[in-house]
Amino acid sequence: MRYAAVASAVVALDLWTKRWASRTLIYHEPVEILGPFLRFTYTRNSGVAFGLGAGVPLPYYLFSIAAVAVILTLFIRQRVTGAARRLALTLILGGAVGNLVDRISIGEVVDFIEIGYGRWHWPVFNVADSAVSVGVVLFALTWPRRHEPVGPLDEGRERDQDAGPLRAGDRGGQAPRPVPGGGRDEPVA
Repeated sequence: MRYAAVASAVVALDLWTKRWASRTLIYHEPVEILGPFLRFTYTRNSGVAFGLGAGVPLPYYLFSIAAVAVILTLFIRQRVTGAARRLALTLILGGAVGNLVDRISIGEVVDFIEIGYGRWHWPVFNVADSAVSVGVVLFALTWPRRHEPVGPLDEGRERDQDAGPLRAGDRGGQAPRPVPGGGRDEPVA
């Protein structure tokens, strides 16, 4: 339930800020917030996040619908483990819904946050883009790093790793082989 509240908060904040930007910033010069580093600049984006694919006649709303459907399916089937991963997908869900509302209602996404200095500027973005970006980074950071067993052979390997490092002569849980030369102090031919 709290994840639904987080996703709803992302959508509400995104829609409110886009409405504010559409009323306040349109037809005006960019507004400096933190000097030249952070400015509010009104623009519309017909592409995906950060202006990628702008002007290309693709139905980008289908990507948002697909993302929402996949994430909801994962939650409904309880396939998402760990609070951080749930939060990551919740942020992505909220951002996807926020931008989907714009795509369906006006055909483009309102962007207004500009970060940069001098000639170097990040593409203009919005709250939904921020939520998706943070969600993707958080999801990547929480991706499982430990080898998880997938079959009987891997389970044996996992047990051996838990037993400690292999030493000279250890065979990693395999049956011992006969020693060359019959085990006696004879040269190996």
